[in-house]
Amino acid sequence: MKLIPPAGNLIVYDRDCSDLYDRLRSQSGFYRIRPKLHQEPFLVYCDMEDGGGWTVFQRRRHGKVDFNRDWVDYRDGFGEFKLWNDEFWLGNEHMNALLSEDKNLVKIDLMDWDGKRSYAFYENFRITDEADKYRLLYGQYSGKAGDALTGGGGMVEQWSSCLSGMQFSTLDQDNDRFLQGSCAKENQAGWWFNRCHAANLNGKFYRRGEYKAEYDNGVVWGTWKGLWYSLRHTTMKVRPLVFLDIAGSGAGDI
Repeated sequence: MKLIPPAGNLIVYDRDCSDLYDRLRSQSGFYRIRPKLHQEPFLVYCDMEDGGGWTVFQRRRHGKVDFNRDWVDYRDGFGEFKLWNDEFWLGNEHMNALLSEDKNLVKIDLMDWDGKRSYAFYENFRITDEADKYRLLYGQYSGKAGDALTGGGGMVEQWSSCLSGMQFSTLDQDNDRFLQGSCAKENQAGWWFNRCHAANLNGKFYRRGEYKAEYDNGVVWGTWKGLWYSLRHTTMKVRPLVFLDIAGSGAGDI
């Protein structure tokens, strides 16, 4: 844990991994941050590669952590927070603190089972509070993996799959727009669902790419590999938009 030198008896924590990077150029690893002064500090993984300063809030690597969990688990966070390749969901409350302001950039890193990599950027990625069911909002997309959060290119796909403005759903809280069932139950994941999705990075971890199931419930990014290909590695991470002007890079292949 890296701390700013205390003033008197007060310990001052960095707001996020970009603050830590600007101050120390630290190595990637776990650090405690405090985005909001009224909240308790919490542990995050800081990715100091890929341009540096990224705060990671989701990671899939090996399928050892069950992502089919209830509302409280997704609210508070779950997984392992010890090793560089541990899987976790940081928690919607912590993510709200990190993502409550518009001026940020989220990068989603993806890898298939052949080792091929791709990525998606979203500007102004934001999650509202629990009273609003952690609604997802985001701005402009760029990248190579396609805009799966918006559902792809077609109007029909966007009508059923666009996740902008969607509230978060879990197996015990159905907040989607699918009237014939629960997307969270069908897809065995907590996520933002419409009717249901073209992207679900919290889905069931299949130990292969192409899979067969009753529902398209894998770890999917439909605009890159389709809904019936479950990805091997995923990471969701955030840093301020202005960080790009300070440190540059970070927009290349992962």
